[in-house]
Amino acid sequence: MKKVLANREIDVNEEGYLVDFKQWDREICECIADECNIVMTEKHWEVIEYIHEKHKNEEPLSIRGIKKSGVINIKEFYNLFPGGPLKKATLIAGIPKPKSCI
Repeated sequence: MKKVLANREIDVNEEGYLVDFKQWDREICECIADECNIVMTEKHWEVIEYIHEKHKNEEPLSIRGIKKSGVINIKEFYNLFPGGPLKKATLIAGIPKPKSCI
């Protein structure tokens, strides 16, 4: 499925997750965040960088892993990405939805 973000045509799946991570950049990220009613801050970017590092190393993502990361505490994570923080954070990060998310 195609979607236009930042004046570019992007491939996404039925849930809106990018199909090809190579299409992701900060501009695309901010457009997706805007669709989620999230204004990116430095803390959001720290979380996104952490998620990218985990994805690059093919390490599974989970709320528990985020909690233990030292990047952010769990309460702040929920505040930054309200309504399903791991789902929204991975959506914005341009990586596939974690298997731990329903």
